[in-house]
Amino acid sequence: MPDLPAPAAQAWDAIDRRDWADLRPLLHPYLHWHDRDVALRGRSHVMAHLADHPTPRPPDEVEVRDGQVYRWVRRLLPRPGVRNR
Repeated sequence: MPDLPAPAAQAWDAIDRRDWADLRPLLHPYLHWHDRDVALRGRSHVMAHLADHPTPRPPDEVEVRDGQVYRWVRRLLPRPGVRNR
């Protein structure tokens, strides 16, 4: 798991435990969420997505603003045999 700043590590723990009450205050209201091919904006949309899908892997990078996770990014992995142009 990547080394995450405190609010992101706490958010990841809450997501892993599926503890939405603990997660909510850790996420910025205008959160930008990019998990591979899923891109969402806004804490409520992200939380609804997380509740209906399997637990994602940890992010590759995060941005923290005002003590909350503002940006959560997990990049796409290149597919074997496919060249990026």
